[in-house]
Amino acid sequence: MRFVVPVSLALVITAAAVPMQAGQSTPVPASVTFTKDVAPILQKNCQACHRPGSIAPMPLLNYEQARPWARSIKEQVILRQMPPWFIDKNVGVQHFSNDRSLTESEIEIIAKWVDAGAPQGNPGDMPPPRQFPAAETWQIGNPDVVVSLPKDYVVKAKAPDQWPDILVDPGLKEDRYIQGVQIIPTKGYTVIHHIRTSIVEPNDASRGSGRLDDAGRPLEVGEQGVFLNEYAIGKQGDVFPDGSGRLIKAGTKINFQLHVHSTGKEDTGANVALGLKFYPRGYVPKHVISSTTVSAPQVDLRPHTDNIRSDGYMTLPQAARLLSFQPHMHNRGKAECLEAIYPNGRVETLSCAKFRFNWHLNYVYADDTAPLLPKGTVLHAIMWHDNTAKNPFNPDPDAQITYGQRTVDEMSSAWLSWYYMSDEDYKQEVEARRARRAVVTTSSN
Repeated sequence: MRFVVPVSLALVITAAAVPMQAGQSTPVPASVTFTKDVAPILQKNCQACHRPGSIAPMPLLNYEQARPWARSIKEQVILRQMPPWFIDKNVGVQHFSNDRSLTESEIEIIAKWVDAGAPQGNPGDMPPPRQFPAAETWQIGNPDVVVSLPKDYVVKAKAPDQWPDILVDPGLKEDRYIQGVQIIPTKGYTVIHHIRTSIVEPNDASRGSGRLDDAGRPLEVGEQGVFLNEYAIGKQGDVFPDGSGRLIKAGTKINFQLHVHSTGKEDTGANVALGLKFYPRGYVPKHVISSTTVSAPQVDLRPHTDNIRSDGYMTLPQAARLLSFQPHMHNRGKAECLEAIYPNGRVETLSCAKFRFNWHLNYVYADDTAPLLPKGTVLHAIMWHDNTAKNPFNPDPDAQITYGQRTVDEMSSAWLSWYYMSDEDYKQEVEARRARRAVVTTSSN
């Protein structure tokens, strides 16, 4: 087999992809202080999570809060564990619209500050406090429709994991195209592992229309309707590129599938909000967004075994523009790559990323680097697991693990979003990118 767990893989630049010029690194000052140099970095990259009421364990809003954690901050940013962004920077596409990683200069500034004894500096150099909106923030803009569960789902203090399916009628009276979609937990944040929503069109009994899980079992994946959106820690709302969107028909119901788990302390009510932002009435986008998982058909993790590989494949029946890549595994997940196998036999690695189960990151390709893929391209997802004691997230290295919905089971897949293109549109976009690349190359010489 050609692949091992990637540290760095060679990238063959396709004619359909145009490299962007890397931004100039900020010069590192001769001496650094918290107020002048470090605080702006924390404000821009860290404080969205590291503030009271958010998901991080400690706030980092000021010097007094950050100073006790100085050495830990240095270690985490040097290892690129924080901010969470696990794309391999030595292979594949490197430009993403939602990139939250630090630059090399920013990492050097933090390291230099810690090595100098973490000096505070002049309080007058401290930037104004960053203003944060409420925790329930719509990254898609104010939605036109908000759909919630009709009542809270109560998770008992002590109970096994549950996957309730709840079908909700949002009362849609007309067909509309969706420009943005987002899921937000509104109650019971601590018991919600993930939320998956699907659309169930009118009279579509084959996709679970009207059927709940009160018969003693949850709906199967194929009975949930057409996938719409997902929430997990680390994921943000989806705003589709201009000229692309999702159609939701009048009378469509929303199926919410929750994965919830007990806290062991108290009964907890859970609820969520699904926000839909529409294009103006009558607007029909040129491209319709598609989303699915490319999964391995089997997962078999033998005890005390590392670098266990599995593979999934999907063939594109039309030319397409790939919009995003999201690895999905459980606690034993280690790394994942996505490659394109072109009709002429050439293979190109598009993206590789380490995997951390507590961060479900969706890597959204930047406009000028989103892979353009010809008809007949095979998308190949390659996943690796670590079922050894060296994996700090492994609950039991003695267990043999197969596919399952529980977090102690495993999965092996990639979430992908794309839209199809006509052959003519594909050709035009490839030529346009070649022209832009030629301009960049000429100007840099």
